[in-house]
Amino acid sequence: MGKDLQSLWPLSTECVIYKVPERLRRVKESAYTPKVVSIGPLHHGGHQGLRAMEEHKLRYLRDFIDRTGESLKFFVDFVRNNEAKVRGCYAETIQFSVDEFVKMILVDAAFIVEVLLKSSDPKLQDENDRIFKKPWLIQDVWTDMLLLENQLPFFILEDLFEKYSKEVLSKNLTLVRLTEYFFKLRMESSGIEDRWEEFSSGDFKIKHFVDLLRHVQLKPVKKPSKSDEMKLLKLTTPTLTELHQAGVTFQVANRSNRNLFDIKFDKKKGKLEIPSFIFSDETELTIRNSLAFEQCHCSENYINDYVIIMNRLVETHKDIGLLVNERIVENRFSNTREGSNFLNKLADGAILDQDNFYFASLSEDLNAYYKTRWHKWKANLRQKYFRTPWAIVSIVAAIFLFILTIIQTVCSVMGAAKG
Repeated sequence: MGKDLQSLWPLSTECVIYKVPERLRRVKESAYTPKVVSIGPLHHGGHQGLRAMEEHKLRYLRDFIDRTGESLKFFVDFVRNNEAKVRGCYAETIQFSVDEFVKMILVDAAFIVEVLLKSSDPKLQDENDRIFKKPWLIQDVWTDMLLLENQLPFFILEDLFEKYSKEVLSKNLTLVRLTEYFFKLRMESSGIEDRWEEFSSGDFKIKHFVDLLRHVQLKPVKKPSKSDEMKLLKLTTPTLTELHQAGVTFQVANRSNRNLFDIKFDKKKGKLEIPSFIFSDETELTIRNSLAFEQCHCSENYINDYVIIMNRLVETHKDIGLLVNERIVENRFSNTREGSNFLNKLADGAILDQDNFYFASLSEDLNAYYKTRWHKWKANLRQKYFRTPWAIVSIVAAIFLFILTIIQTVCSVMGAAKG
């Protein structure tokens, strides 16, 4: 036991890549497991479907070396000099020997850099390329690049990219720019260009792709200060269907500033603004892996709180239908039931902190509005009797007829009294 205690390695302060917690993985394991390509040590040598890509990765390494004009030994020595730092970025103890680890990191890093470069410049793609040509594997490759357990530290990618020949670097390319182009081409990312500029300026130190996309796609409007009210007083929040019955109207938030956190409720007008959202497999991968990274590494629970509030607002396919009708949600699943199941399961494994909930104020405002009886009565009247112009005409006509009947009755009574 004494030898075991003395042989323990100190925990690295550079740790940024983690195994997904089991309580999240068991909800949907396929959302965290690569399908065609393993990147890094956590899935290296995994299932048979990943091994077929190893030959293609070596081909990309050869292209990488040829483009830089350096030797293979140069890059092996370069990665070896950074081996301890890269190894320290993983929370799990990596069992590979130094030589195995260096080879794996070099092959995978060169592959990623080449994928980004060839995506931005089709002239660099070979006509027989298996990734970008037949059988066109890039769709599966890029979604595998979204997974937390399939990451390389961003610094090693940047350092390798800097070794390119001057002919390539003369285009003023940076790895951040290549990453931006690669993911913007494949993801819904309109309205967030200013946040890409933040990363290009170097003000934010990128840890890996999941970290980058979490900030770009899901960054809050502002970080709440300690003085803001963040305590959640009630565990319940009305669903969209219940809010609709209380007269709340729904509207898509400003499309020029696509920010999933910018959910606003106007108490005076009874209007709930929700940013547009796409229900798709890619969206699910992004949110699930961002949530896993957040729970393992971050002090803020932004993604966690977002999936909780959306899970409370959307319980059934009727709630999804309301969002689809207002074009807030684009449902790429087969039906609204599948869309509601998707959103409900996103919150499985999320942890509610009542003392520090990002949407606490929103939840309290919605509860207060829903519990006001006047809102429900007015909404019921409007939804039942004033839904269409013809319904309004019918109501007015009925009232007019009722008034005429009363007048006629009064006249008849007065006439009989005179007689």
